[in-house]
Amino acid sequence: MATEVRDNAAESRYEITDDGAKAGFTEYHLHGDVIAFIHTEIVDRFGGRGLGSTLVQGALDDARRRGLTVQPFCPFVRKFIAENDEYRELVRESERERFGLS
Repeated sequence: MATEVRDNAAESRYEITDDGAKAGFTEYHLHGDVIAFIHTEIVDRFGGRGLGSTLVQGALDDARRRGLTVQPFCPFVRKFIAENDEYRELVRESERERFGLS
């Protein structure tokens, strides 16, 4: 099965598709060079396959590529960063404690 993560800037969210079917999204607000992730959702029938992690990883990789600072208000994004140290640097050091990432 082919999955794809893409930025749907018109709707302020990254979306993941699985064999062309929309499987979920992570919604964000972009303020200058700061991207605040606020909500992540995977369609029930796609649950339990790791697509949420694939989605968030793709979104964070894109944020890194674009030089954005991340604010993980979404609990799923915050947990992903906490479990994957290589993404912690995307959150400003001064904000890591606020998000439980210190």
